[in-house]
Amino acid sequence: MGQSLSDEARPPSKEEITAELAEKFARRCFEPLELYSFKDNFKSLADHEQNVRYLKEDTIARFLELPDILAVSPIIFNMLSFIGAFPFLEDAPVILGFEQMIMVVAIMTERYTKILAKGASSRRKLLFKSLAVYDRKLSEIEKQQHDAGTPAPNSNRHAPGFSVDQAGDDFEDEEMEDDELVLAALGSLDINDAFKAGDSHAATTHGAMIPADNFRKLIMLLLLVSPLDAQENLSSYVDRVMGSELEDIRATAENILSAFINVEKFPGITYAHFNNVIPSNFPFLFNGFNPLFEHFLFSKNLDLSKRKDGSISKTIVPAVVRPPLLQDRGQIMNLNVLSQLSFFISGNELFRRLRLLYSGSEAGFSMGSFETKVFNWRAPTILLVSGTRLSDSPRYSGSEGAFNDTLPPKRFPNGSPPDRDRLVFGALVRQPWRNTHKECFGGEDMVLFQLAPTHDVFPASALNRDYVAFAKAPTANPGINIGCPHPRTGSRHEALRHLGPVSLVIDSSFEYGVFTHDYASRGGAFATSASRKYNFQERFEIDEIEVWGCGGDEEARIQREHWEWEAREAEARRRVNLGTGDIGADRALLEMAGLVGANRSGGSMA
Repeated sequence: MGQSLSDEARPPSKEEITAELAEKFARRCFEPLELYSFKDNFKSLADHEQNVRYLKEDTIARFLELPDILAVSPIIFNMLSFIGAFPFLEDAPVILGFEQMIMVVAIMTERYTKILAKGASSRRKLLFKSLAVYDRKLSEIEKQQHDAGTPAPNSNRHAPGFSVDQAGDDFEDEEMEDDELVLAALGSLDINDAFKAGDSHAATTHGAMIPADNFRKLIMLLLLVSPLDAQENLSSYVDRVMGSELEDIRATAENILSAFINVEKFPGITYAHFNNVIPSNFPFLFNGFNPLFEHFLFSKNLDLSKRKDGSISKTIVPAVVRPPLLQDRGQIMNLNVLSQLSFFISGNELFRRLRLLYSGSEAGFSMGSFETKVFNWRAPTILLVSGTRLSDSPRYSGSEGAFNDTLPPKRFPNGSPPDRDRLVFGALVRQPWRNTHKECFGGEDMVLFQLAPTHDVFPASALNRDYVAFAKAPTANPGINIGCPHPRTGSRHEALRHLGPVSLVIDSSFEYGVFTHDYASRGGAFATSASRKYNFQERFEIDEIEVWGCGGDEEARIQREHWEWEAREAEARRRVNLGTGDIGADRALLEMAGLVGANRSGGSMA
């Protein structure tokens, strides 16, 4: 009897808890067919040694088809070896056996949310820990800076770098903070609080950072997998990591990395920086992991064409030919920019859904061409504008001088180093474009953003409604204004443009643009940057403007019908009161009215 009481009082071992949690994940997070496929895949892939079946790095890399050129396989394997230790993260890295891979797949595909109520922030912290290395010296520096206090930067000085590069208050009593995802997992098993308390400090983020080079390689992989479907092979995108395409994906990854850290000053990304930037700038950064790791839930050995009697169905399922990820190619938009956009705009709105509505280099750089091509699109649009930064010693003659004369004196520095002078800005506009006369259009679901040379996102706010103005003459200083008060009507000779605190302005000739970020003002129609907490302004010469429509065949049909209706209306107005368009009959009608003939020419009828 005493023995049985002793057994009942004994807390479960880590191995027993891990086995029970893995069983619960497998039963609740996966469908029966998925679990069957997972077991089949693990059995066929696993190495066997001393009664232990496990997956090796090269096995996982080969199964997921990770490109060798990205050199990302060791990074992914280290991530999985850490996550596989869940919920006992202090034991990481672990051998990736069956139970550990159950944890990995459930967490990497976000299937764990079926039984754990914790949100994206808990997974984000877990992913950071899985990528981080620990530096005792860095931990000591962080504590010294925390104890001494960090003075606030002066926003009116030159741009010193990224505010996230400075020591942030990363602590917030984190030493006493439990890992929510771990506790939720343990709590789901009804394990006593005393046992949980002993493991609450499994891994702290103090002294931890993600090496910049590792994160750069991971970003390149995330750009590649962002459009991936669960049953789509990553090898089908092999052309995106070859030749000039590889260089382009590297450049895009560099733009994204610069949102986290100034690589010339800091070797890695701390948790404060990571946790500050991702929610606002990259809410969907890790979404590509979901379909990538769902490959473990589909077995190639599973043949659904077989019947119970062993015969094989002869029904041939026709292959579905899917449209390309991007139907048109622009000078700005390409597959890597498309993937970059999917980090903060849902991929369901982007992949296989974009149509090029307007390109300045093709249709002409004018507001009239823009209006003709864009205004009848009744679904969301993405405006992209690229250009080259103007010299700090501007010219005061010609078109550049005329543009500078409409701007207030420049008070803020540039937003990026001099050697990175190619700029790309854009906006997601969910309302149809239209001419504006007194009031702007748009809403709080808009997004203003920068893609190069630094990635940044400025979501719409509710401070005011100066979202988008498409203002033509006789409006003062006509053009496209995003985030600025609407120009006054009738004041054609008003000297200066009124630039909003966070705004993008394109002049009416589509030759020049200016982006303003007045951080000290705390924003206007759009919020200030979460990563660059200082003032800056970019003035640039435009080399391309593109507008992409988000939608499919139905949206294109509606636009075409609007175009046809407008053409019929224009023709009807042209031929008003002139019968059927027969020139002879129309002339006779005008002669009877005394408007032409004799000494009255009435103009040409041709």
